Amino acid sequence: MAKEKGNHSEQNHEIEPPKNLDKTRPGFKLDWSQVMHHCPEWFRDAKFGVFYHWGPYSVPEYDSEWYSRNMYQKGHLANIYHEKTFGSLDSFGYKDLYAGMTGERFDADEWVKLFMRAGVKYVVPMGEHGDNFSMWDSKTNPVNAVNYGPKRDILGKMKKAVEKQGLKLGTSLHHSWLWGWFCSNDPSADIYAPENEVFYRKALPYSAQSAHPYPFPDKEFNQMWLDKCLEIVDGYLPDLIYFDSRVYIVEEEYRLRFMERYYEAARKAGKEVAVTYKGEDFKDGCGIRDFECYWQPNQHPFPWQTDDKTVWYTWCHIADAQYKSPTFLIHQLCEVVSKNGNFLMNLAPTKEGYFPDEMVANLHEIGDWLKVNGEGIYNTRPFLIYGEGPTLQTTNRIFHAHQIKDFTAEDIRFTKGKDGATYAIMLGWPHAGKISIRVLREGGELAGPIRRVTMLGNGKTPLDFTRDNTALTVTLPSEKPCKHAYTLKIE
Repeated sequence: MAKEKGNHSEQNHEIEPPKNLDKTRPGFKLDWSQVMHHCPEWFRDAKFGVFYHWGPYSVPEYDSEWYSRNMYQKGHLANIYHEKTFGSLDSFGYKDLYAGMTGERFDADEWVKLFMRAGVKYVVPMGEHGDNFSMWDSKTNPVNAVNYGPKRDILGKMKKAVEKQGLKLGTSLHHSWLWGWFCSNDPSADIYAPENEVFYRKALPYSAQSAHPYPFPDKEFNQMWLDKCLEIVDGYLPDLIYFDSRVYIVEEEYRLRFMERYYEAARKAGKEVAVTYKGEDFKDGCGIRDFECYWQPNQHPFPWQTDDKTVWYTWCHIADAQYKSPTFLIHQLCEVVSKNGNFLMNLAPTKEGYFPDEMVANLHEIGDWLKVNGEGIYNTRPFLIYGEGPTLQTTNRIFHAHQIKDFTAEDIRFTKGKDGATYAIMLGWPHAGKISIRVLREGGELAGPIRRVTMLGNGKTPLDFTRDNTALTVTLPSEKPCKHAYTLKIE
């Protein structure tokens, strides 16, 4: 697997707010009971979605999606690269990268066809990262993709293309990070020029850049945060809105007003919608928890989501990207789904608006696997246990390849079909041509009779099996029906 490289710093997006935060600020007694919200069935059925990081930070093809922030930190690798490549911070700032995000090869319909080829059920276009660049036709923020860069309503085009294909539409919003995003230890940086306030917001003390900022956002910022959210609700009404972390810094009243408006708009439109959030940014029960880059050690009783990358070290396109293998990504999908989660997989288009060949090839591989094995993924629910085998991912939050333990042919992940069938997904192919499943032993957790065992992709030909008080042992077909992982259907 790939080794960690020194010129890409992994950003810690998911943060924990200070304890008892709401008790220290106005509005902590606000009533959230009216926005308690069940998880939509479509979300539980979908299991697999994609989103992408695409913005002016894609132009340098260096560092990460935090380039717009890191370039202003004197001595940071992004700063050194920026000044060497583009010039000093006073003469060439982040705003000067907008023109390089041409999007000349962007085609929403072709993007969605690629996503469908990969087998996804929901698509979450980037709404705005922490850089104040809105990817929709914003009336609140003049710094948007219609006025700059591609000069098109990217979110609007994606909405039309996604919904035309019958997929669910989401939007990702990261703009809570904008408070203090543009700070520099170089006083000559263009972010401090008064005429550039429209691009970077007003100058703040360096302490505002912290995950736990000082000072907290003022009323103007809170209202701006809400206005952008409501533009998404009123103008696009997506099926899902994804929030990155650090939303807790926004005054509680504004967060609650967003929830009320979104859920009410959805109710009037007859739509089942969802909000995914991180940490304690919203009240438990009003949305779906998202755990960034997490491989949960246990099965959760509640539906959840993890968002993770297809490229090591960064969420946006960089020139020297190192891609995760399709086997790795498929195993991650199986792992997440077995634990009652959804996998939201991040993609990284180039500044021109296309996906690199290796990323496309990986998407095709995943789609081919799902064509064979999707019955054991889509529309399923958790089994009694998530799996068995020697390999357990004991590290919750995984950023680097060396943290992952390779799965073996004895590692199995389970799901349950709505018709009562049990799916056992083998994360390798046993050399002996047989697999033994302990949880399905005679007298075990599932003591009822087993009528038939088949393998997805191998037709409906029953497989030979034996069952005793140690295991259910299944004789596998002579040929593999696919690559990467193999699904037994047990009735």
